[in-house]
Amino acid sequence: MDGLSAAGLASRTRASRFANVVFAGGGNRCFWQAGFWTEAAPRLELAPDRVAAVSAGAAIACVLFADRAREGLAYFKAATASNRRNFYPVKLLRGHRAFPHAAMYRETLVAVIDAAAFARLRRGPEMRIPITRAPPWLGPRAAFVVAGFTDLIEHSVAPAVHLRFARRLGFAAEYVAASECTTADALADLILASSCTPPFTPLMTHGGRLALDGGIADNVPVGAVDAGGATLVLLTRRYRQLPRNPSRVYVQPSAPVPVSAWDYTDPDGLQAAFDLGRRDGERFAQSFL
Repeated sequence: MDGLSAAGLASRTRASRFANVVFAGGGNRCFWQAGFWTEAAPRLELAPDRVAAVSAGAAIACVLFADRAREGLAYFKAATASNRRNFYPVKLLRGHRAFPHAAMYRETLVAVIDAAAFARLRRGPEMRIPITRAPPWLGPRAAFVVAGFTDLIEHSVAPAVHLRFARRLGFAAEYVAASECTTADALADLILASSCTPPFTPLMTHGGRLALDGGIADNVPVGAVDAGGATLVLLTRRYRQLPRNPSRVYVQPSAPVPVSAWDYTDPDGLQAAFDLGRRDGERFAQSFL
């Protein structure tokens, strides 16, 4: 089946035994993961013990395990339908942020993961969300600039599932347990910290220290769930070659996900990403049945 590594195919008879699931980052492309999970999880009775999810993948994972996937999609589609632009220069003249993304992102999370949904999420699997810490030799603004260029180089010059260049420069992933968040507001703050990507979001901190998008150091955080058992890894990009690992199944979209990561004006693209995920999730489930 398209999107699976050869190592993953060898272990496909035990789909319901995935102890771990990893949600990669990818902005709006992560709605592919939501569609995939809504089809594959009930068909295969997926019930992981541990989840690692980064950036927008963390938002999707939390919404899924709070059992609010369709509500989340509907809410964010409505928000993007009413947002005409991704940049409002006139707001700069009024002393406001010109990018609407952070406010829309947080409002969606808080609205969708209400008290009841938050309680369901806390009863679910252990979830770890990475944020990236900058090397001490970089100041806050320089760290964002260097991180941005590093991410661009890694995805343009030599794209690979597991990034290496940022770590060599001293950027490090810090994994935060979602269970440390005692309120839905605190969880939203953690997810925003894991998604921190200026200029779309402001400079952010977590635990009193500068926080960068978790995907800079670890966009596919398999290391956060290396506690034994098989791992299902849900990507949001297509790669020429997927890693070979006997304990992991890597799944990538069957086609490029038809939405831009930071386009907050495209509800049709969100639906298309979700629908592609549903089709891929159904095909994936059928390959195990």
